[in-house]
Amino acid sequence: MKQRVAIARTLATHAPILLMDEPFGALDAMTRDLLHDELESIWKERNLTVLFVTHNVREAVRLGDRVALLSSRPGRVLAEYGVAIDRPRRIEDRDVSVLAGQITSALREEVARHGA
Repeated sequence: MKQRVAIARTLATHAPILLMDEPFGALDAMTRDLLHDELESIWKERNLTVLFVTHNVREAVRLGDRVALLSSRPGRVLAEYGVAIDRPRRIEDRDVSVLAGQITSALREEVARHGA
């Protein structure tokens, strides 16, 4: 409920961009999935730009049009992945899983390079 209130408070300003930093990290899977749907509805309805930061690669692919992979230190964009998967998307969709797997492999290489 706190996440919904925070989103509503932000939307009340009618800003053209919504900045979200790990907004669903502490939620259970079902609530997170419901909020994914709500966020997607708001995005479509308001034609917003959403910058969504997450450590959950599947979540990034599920919600995003583009996914940027950042380096460890200093934080730089290592790669950008276009998400050309038709909407609506589900986190368990095969295409979401395949792209998330590719991004996760690149992320693992980056983590190994900097010695976890």
